[in-house]
Amino acid sequence: MIPAQPDAVSLALQRVMRARQLTMLTADGRSTTELVLAEVLNNVVEHAYARYPGEIELRLTVDPACLHCQIIDSGLPMPEERLPAGDPPNLGGDLPEGGFGWNLIRTLTTGLEYHRLAGRNYLQFSLPV
Repeated sequence: MIPAQPDAVSLALQRVMRARQLTMLTADGRSTTELVLAEVLNNVVEHAYARYPGEIELRLTVDPACLHCQIIDSGLPMPEERLPAGDPPNLGGDLPEGGFGWNLIRTLTTGLEYHRLAGRNYLQFSLPV
C-alpha cells in the first residue's frame, strides 16, 4: 500500500523500478513504465484523494509480452465514473499547466480500463515489455 502523498508515491516508484520482476524491461520499457505509473499514481493523489488522505494499492504482473498494472484506491470516483477522453490539449497560445496526462497514458498503454465497485476505483492497463 502506498500512502496517497506525493513523497510516498515518489519513494514507491523508486522501489517498484528496482524490483526484480522489472529487470527484463528494456531501457525504453523502463522509462515508459516509470512515466505512466508516475502519471497515474500522482493523478490518484491529486484528484481521488484531493479532499482526504488514503492509500493506493499497486499490483504488477509480468508475462513475456506485457507488464500488467492495476491501481486500486478508495478515493473520489472519476467524473461520471469513466475514463477521461484524453484528447491532446490545445497548444495554441500559452501552454496549459496540465492536460497532457490522460493523452499520454492512453497513447502508451493497452487495455486501459476503469470501473468503480463498492466505493473503490479500479484502473488497469498493460505496457509492452
